[in-house]
Amino acid sequence: MNELVMKMVDLEQVQDAITAVLPEEGCGLLLGKGGTVEKVIAVENELHSPVSFRMNPQAQLDALILAEDLGLEITGIFHSHPGGPDHPSQTDISRFFYPGSAAVILSPSGNGWQCKAFIIEAGSYREIPVFILP
Repeated sequence: MNELVMKMVDLEQVQDAITAVLPEEGCGLLLGKGGTVEKVIAVENELHSPVSFRMNPQAQLDALILAEDLGLEITGIFHSHPGGPDHPSQTDISRFFYPGSAAVILSPSGNGWQCKAFIIEAGSYREIPVFILP
């Protein structure tokens, strides 16, 4: 995957989900095909922490079953960094278990959120462009 493409409505769903759980990190799955998002699934952060997340396993499994039923794949895993940074932490890198999917991180920017996407491989990461469509 070399880019992540999502509609503005998808980005708004992600922003609403992470804002709703502040000051905790919000998290969830982006379902789609290739690098294009078709569905956003917010998932409970079982850790209820402002600096770490772990998706609720049952909700994660339900989302994977839904993806299969819809003929979609996991395009990305999103989570917020309410206190920064705007890139994957060492914990994010060591706990990323979805090769071929984007790690999407939202961090504070002005009065809202900035959204960045990364590919995590071999203990490091590289940023990929995020395109927001109307």
